[in-house]
Amino acid sequence: MKLNLTKPLVIFDLETTGLDLVKDRVIQISYIKVYPDGREERGNEIINPECPIDPFITQLTGIGADDVKDKPTFKQLGSKLNEVFSGSDIAGFNSNHFDVPLLAEEFLRAGIDFDFSKCRLIDAQTIFHKMERRNLAAAYKFYCGRKMEDDFEAHRADQDTEATYRVLMGELDKYAPGANEDPEKVLENDMDKLAEFSKQNDNVDFAGRIVWQDVNGQRTEVFNFGKHKGKPVADVLRFDPGYYSWILAGDFTYNTKQVLTRIRLREATMNK
Repeated sequence: MKLNLTKPLVIFDLETTGLDLVKDRVIQISYIKVYPDGREERGNEIINPECPIDPFITQLTGIGADDVKDKPTFKQLGSKLNEVFSGSDIAGFNSNHFDVPLLAEEFLRAGIDFDFSKCRLIDAQTIFHKMERRNLAAAYKFYCGRKMEDDFEAHRADQDTEATYRVLMGELDKYAPGANEDPEKVLENDMDKLAEFSKQNDNVDFAGRIVWQDVNGQRTEVFNFGKHKGKPVADVLRFDPGYYSWILAGDFTYNTKQVLTRIRLREATMNK
């Protein structure tokens, strides 16, 4: 099935030094950029994380210190990757929970203010879990009819990206209108609807420190932690302005700080 696109879709995957959004770094990024006319553009980069790679990660991914020592850093690749992702929707496998938040951190560390709120985020894992409830290897076997280990190396971003692309296409084939008798298992080939279906929370920032809630009948950003949990962010910024400075100086993700700063600037403009 051809994807029904209104703008490019970038399917991507990361390999990293670990799972900590604040401390860990990307060591490989792979992507397939699919254009509305059906063209496909592939990219794969090994990245120098500028920090040690744990032997467990090397065993898992096959990427070690010798593989990255002469490779560019994320900052050196930032402009190129910004160009690849800009103006596109974004898809991956478990991407809304990990790959997109970590990519956001890397962009911000590189001094690139990439606005992910302008992208529709489509997570093939979320679609799979809501429809069938399993992992990438099971998804590949279920939707593509083959064992993933027969077609790909495990734990390589370029391999996982190819598998994710095929899984997403298989999902759209399996759940196309009229393809099965279960009315609850229907997916439209539409990026808006796929992005909405991929959502699992109402986070404003990727870490979930700020969330959307209904306050007096209005959808409002509220803090989801600490002494101001449940309070509207705009209100806290007015009556406790030092809280903003405390967060900016604290051990929070760059994305949380970015989102908070945007809210602060918006409120300052509205109150002029």
